[in-house]
Amino acid sequence: MHDDRSLVEARLRRVLDERIRPAVYPESVPLDVAVWHAPGEPVPVAEGLAAEPEPIAVGARWGAPWGTSWFRVTGTVPGEWAGRTVEAVLDLGFDENMPGFQCEGLVYRPDGTPVKGLNPRNQWVRVGAPVAGGEEVRLHVEAASNPVILDYHPFRPTWLGDKDTAGHEPQYTLTRMDLAVFDETVWQLVVDLEVLGELMAELPADAQRRYEILRAVERALDAVDLQDVNGTAERARAPLAEVLAVPAAPSAHRISAVGHAHIDSAWLWPLRETVRKVARTTANMTALIEDEPDFVFAMSQAQQWAWVKEHRPEVWARVKKAVAQGRFVPAGGMWVESDTNMPGSEAMARQFVHGKRFFLDEFGIENDEAWLPDTFGFAAGLPQIIRAAGSTRLLTQKISWSQTNRFPHHTFQWEGIDGTRIFTHFPPVDTYNCSMKGSELAHAARNFKDKGRARHSLAPTGWGDGGGGTTREMVAKAARVRDLEGSPRVVWETPADFFTRAEAEYPEPPVWVGELYLELHRATLTSQAKTKQGNRRSEHLLREAELWAATAAVRTGFPYPYEDLDRIWKTVLLHQFHDILPGSSIAWVHREARATYRRIAAELDGIIEAAQRALAGDGDRTLSFNAAPHSRGGVPAGGAGQEQPPGEVTVTDRPGGGHVLANGLLRIEIDARGLVVSAHDLDADRETVAPGTAANLLQLHPDFPNMWDAWDVDSFYRNAVTDLTDTDELTPGEDGRSVRVVRSFGSSKVTQVLSLPPGERRLLIDTEVDWHETEKFLKLAFPLDLHAERYASETQFGHFHRPTHTNTSWEWAKFEACNHRFVQLEEPGWGVAIVNDSTYGHDVTRSVRTDGDRGTTTTVRVSLLRAPRFPDPETDQGIHRFRHALVPGAGIADAVREGWRINLPERRIAGAHDVAPLVTVDSDAVVVTAVKLADDGSGDVVVRLHEAHGGRARATLTAGFATAEVTATDLLERPSDAPAPDRAGAAVALRLRPFELVTLRFRRA
Repeated sequence: MHDDRSLVEARLRRVLDERIRPAVYPESVPLDVAVWHAPGEPVPVAEGLAAEPEPIAVGARWGAPWGTSWFRVTGTVPGEWAGRTVEAVLDLGFDENMPGFQCEGLVYRPDGTPVKGLNPRNQWVRVGAPVAGGEEVRLHVEAASNPVILDYHPFRPTWLGDKDTAGHEPQYTLTRMDLAVFDETVWQLVVDLEVLGELMAELPADAQRRYEILRAVERALDAVDLQDVNGTAERARAPLAEVLAVPAAPSAHRISAVGHAHIDSAWLWPLRETVRKVARTTANMTALIEDEPDFVFAMSQAQQWAWVKEHRPEVWARVKKAVAQGRFVPAGGMWVESDTNMPGSEAMARQFVHGKRFFLDEFGIENDEAWLPDTFGFAAGLPQIIRAAGSTRLLTQKISWSQTNRFPHHTFQWEGIDGTRIFTHFPPVDTYNCSMKGSELAHAARNFKDKGRARHSLAPTGWGDGGGGTTREMVAKAARVRDLEGSPRVVWETPADFFTRAEAEYPEPPVWVGELYLELHRATLTSQAKTKQGNRRSEHLLREAELWAATAAVRTGFPYPYEDLDRIWKTVLLHQFHDILPGSSIAWVHREARATYRRIAAELDGIIEAAQRALAGDGDRTLSFNAAPHSRGGVPAGGAGQEQPPGEVTVTDRPGGGHVLANGLLRIEIDARGLVVSAHDLDADRETVAPGTAANLLQLHPDFPNMWDAWDVDSFYRNAVTDLTDTDELTPGEDGRSVRVVRSFGSSKVTQVLSLPPGERRLLIDTEVDWHETEKFLKLAFPLDLHAERYASETQFGHFHRPTHTNTSWEWAKFEACNHRFVQLEEPGWGVAIVNDSTYGHDVTRSVRTDGDRGTTTTVRVSLLRAPRFPDPETDQGIHRFRHALVPGAGIADAVREGWRINLPERRIAGAHDVAPLVTVDSDAVVVTAVKLADDGSGDVVVRLHEAHGGRARATLTAGFATAEVTATDLLERPSDAPAPDRAGAAVALRLRPFELVTLRFRRA
């Protein structure tokens, strides 16, 4: 037989595009359209409905960037359409290839009831099925003219990312506003042909099944009269029904489809627009649930649910009804789908506390899975946090984006730093916007790495980011591939049902230990420095506010600010979303974030000051409040008192230029270039800086990645570097214990103050950068005289080791990594730490010196600033301040202590008496991360702590107040299944595993 396969396939494509799809709406009449453009920001629904619109015609331009236009469409159903299905087809000027990245709309009835969203792949509104004829149609569309930021030529700088710079030029052309007859038979034929055509294309070219489908499609196309598609569609479906009825092989891969609409809580749009994206999507999905009995939709991010409840009560009522039916499923149990690399220990815990509590309070539902399809890699401390929140499962997809290495599993146990394991699934469909295309389903089956041991995977199905979620076409396709030869079997299921099935069939999956590093988007650890600083500062201010407010409440009856702290925590957690904290959102988002962090800081400072004044009493003694988890200056952790007198620091001239700082513990030589050429640990008689090198070296790289500007730094950035060694000024500081260095480069200026605090083994480096570069990367380098095979960087509730070498491609790919407050390297008996108050990105490299002692130089470089131009063309322009400290002789214990110290400086106020800590721990290895009152308002004291050095620890925690009972709890402050604490009066004996996390709840006597 002659091979006419390509001929038939080409015929199918053309006939579908030019004849059959257009026949879905065979008859139409135009609607009358009028529009009112809201001035400024979006208005309440009632105001939009009541506004008096002006006529507008199809073909007219509309929609200034970030504007809102209220369209009123009216018309009458023709009498001759009686008995038929009629829909309004409303095309605002959509590009079907950009669902979620352009204009959108929400349709309302005249009484303000929301109907459904309008999106590029979802432009219809059902008027009647069937109609009687003569019905009056009146609909209102709240249309958002969000500009296209990520266009067909992506990553080009644009000023559209902020309403202040976007201009007023209309963005869209009104394309279609019609009443139309909907021919469901033709629509079903379209779906039949799409499913079979897409399946056929994925089968082997010589497969019997492929040719059976080909001949059925050919017979169907022969049966269609192209001049009367609507009259012959039913006849054309008959030969397709035969091949659609052939069941799948018993061994076929099984896919659990979960209705989904991944909505970034801010990204190429501001937070206020996400509120509306969520409303449009939830309106769509509740409507689809009513129409499709098998469909199940899952939505994560409690914050987005809270927005619907607050801003769209009518939609919320529909959501609650669908949740009660088990069809609209809360997923993930987190406040937002946050970044997981940079949030601190408590913040990561509170993501689950506030997320899970919202779903429990609203619906009585507890999530067992963390749902993070789009997050840019996962810190090694996360499994323990998930488990401590009462969950046991994780779903993500983003690791499939890694550029260098392919992850070896799709279903596995993920083991964190403390040994906790979480059952984890990466959907092999490799998208969290699955549309039920045959190519996607075939890819999932081929790609699945656990064949022979498991056969189930999950497919998040629907358009995200305001694309409208799952469509009726996706549901129809899923129905056809539920049991179809050549295709995986597809069934709609909840995430919980999928995980239960997957765990049952794969009881002993492989184990992955340590971080889930994404080999992409590494620059998100540095972009938008002020957003990152705002996050770090807010986390530590919240610690202080809870600690001092709880202490004052117990000691003085101070009113604990439950509601304020709850609100502020939720605001901070929202800004940890994985496009806000990573710095990959538009300028508008980060401008608002900076203002929000300033407001939060002022409010928290007020709470802290009020609590401390209540504790200190009236007096003229200078009291130092120490919020860190370690004592310092004679003041206990979590207490206040008078500090011990400091020691002496000397500043002398250095032969050959520069200055020498000394305090009896360290001797620091700063040369005429303002570089640290010696940092001598006097007790150990050990030099920190590698021979022939200099620390505190600022280095500037060109930084123009191949794509994803704000997200990525590509390895070739290292190929060119400029050492910034020229100085404008080099002078001793007026305080008598510091040196000031000023440099200029390009259009920028750096001022550094290097100081040696008395009695402390650390060199403080305060850096102010007036940054006006573009597409550059600024690093701060510390070449160390250390031979270290690995180094430690802090993560949530502990630290994680990475190699300093690049033996494998996995190690090489980690050329930029995340730390929290410290990185630490050591040889047996001696080490060095570099601590910071607000930076996250860093790199560590090693080399062997070819002359002299032939020793090893291990260089730690802190990432300070970048200057990408997309999506914010002025990323990080302006003044930035950073604080770092070089700590010679530092073991892990020193690194932990100094990391806390630099982030929680003492607060000094006048008062009458010392303040004893609310709780004390007799081991520095046990770090208290939170002291607070219980969230339920009972007045119980909650203490969270963990082992911080990576070893076994025994310690006694003593409450500084009368206690009636102590209970081990989960993160939500509910009794856990841990053994009862060993308590003797106010003292609790602790025996902790490495990095073990413990939460204790004390009922006060």
